[in-house]
Amino acid sequence: MGLFCPKCGSILMPKEDGNKTKLHCSCGYSSKEKTDVLIKEKITIERKDKIDVIDKKIETDPKTEIKCPKCGNPEAYYWLLQTRAGDEPETQFFRCTKCSHQWRNYN
Repeated sequence: MGLFCPKCGSILMPKEDGNKTKLHCSCGYSSKEKTDVLIKEKITIERKDKIDVIDKKIETDPKTEIKCPKCGNPEAYYWLLQTRAGDEPETQFFRCTKCSHQWRNYN
């Protein structure tokens, strides 16, 4: 028996049917005999396709001059987030570039 449906020609997929494994097709065809089928796919990655993981945190948030309340550093990353009703202003969040302390400023 081949791996293709004799009715429509589509690939047959293994499916549990009680305690038997049969081959089924999306058109409704089902094999009548027990079939032991193993479908495998081997993927090889060439060196040029590998992704190097850098163990360095890359900050994409903009920076501003504001004093950190914890360490006194004069620079922090900032971002805005709508945390209240839509008709109220956004909340400013800051993260110190030196000690990573986070705080917020409600406008």
